[in-house]
Amino acid sequence: MKLLRRSPFKILILIAFTLLASIGCANSAQDISAPEAFEKAKAGEVLLVDIRTPREWRQTGVATGARTIDMTSATFGQDLLAAMDGNKDAPIALICRTGNRTTHTQRALEKLGFTQVYNVKEGMAGSRAGPGWLRRGLPVEAWAAP
Repeated sequence: MKLLRRSPFKILILIAFTLLASIGCANSAQDISAPEAFEKAKAGEVLLVDIRTPREWRQTGVATGARTIDMTSATFGQDLLAAMDGNKDAPIALICRTGNRTTHTQRALEKLGFTQVYNVKEGMAGSRAGPGWLRRGLPVEAWAAP
């Protein structure tokens, strides 16, 4: 019964992840590279959100300018909306380690009415989509627990 105490938003995300994992994912028109995400965030054109866990933030640091919102948190949905000032139409770019979690989260958020969700497909560590934030030498900041 512990599952019943979770937020409806988190339950929807988990269901979406399960469905997407079973059918596979195509490339999204909303994929952007790490350098594009950095430039857009620096220019104030997009809110960069690192959805990894605190353990990962401690290990590698956080992309400069990124908001840290742990996607495994029961308050992920509320925290994300708060960071977006409650505006589901605000542009956001999601980053994780290799782009896998952001791909699933991007699609789940779009199904929930978020309209401008970009995926930093190569992530922090790199993937088939590109070398990643770290190997590209883009700036990072140390993460300190709140």
